Amino acid sequence: MQNMHHHGSLLVKYLKARREVFIVAKGWQLPETDGMEFDQYDTPEARWIVVHQNGKVLAGIRIAPTTARCGLHSYMIRDAQLGLLQGLPLDPLFFEAPVTDKIWEATRLFVVDGVPAQQRVVVQRQLMLHMAASARKLGADHVIGIVPAVFKRWLKRIGMAAVAVGPIFELDGDRSQAALFNVIDAPEPDSIA
Repeated sequence: MQNMHHHGSLLVKYLKARREVFIVAKGWQLPETDGMEFDQYDTPEARWIVVHQNGKVLAGIRIAPTTARCGLHSYMIRDAQLGLLQGLPLDPLFFEAPVTDKIWEATRLFVVDGVPAQQRVVVQRQLMLHMAASARKLGADHVIGIVPAVFKRWLKRIGMAAVAVGPIFELDGDRSQAALFNVIDAPEPDSIA
């Protein structure tokens, strides 16, 4: 929130891209207004990492501290464990959801469908490495999130590591799993995005 004025309409474009990915393409039942998807976790505590080219959003992810609080909500995985979210399993983790400055949560990870296959890995790499760099800058050493169950395969291609911290489950037709990403050892992002 503190620097969004430096990026023009990028946050609006990002929220519109999220709507296209999660509501239109995936059919998720999520809040939307004026063509933008958003939820209770889009607060001033959140950070949005967006890969874009010539004003067009290619990919995005949201990170927020596991210490976040907004009304009844904390962060997505913890709120699922507490039974506050419909559609997510009550047991996405093998342990109690952490609440610490050293772990941030990543949510709403996407790459838009229009990104060509030959560019997709580069875009994923930029997104994940910038996510890791942002989390490190904010004092985190790990990021936790629910990702496709094949996360180890695509993380290896981009030089990152994560461990499974929850069971595999079906989420809207996708096999998903909670993973804990080590952002301290992640490579620095490339200078071009």
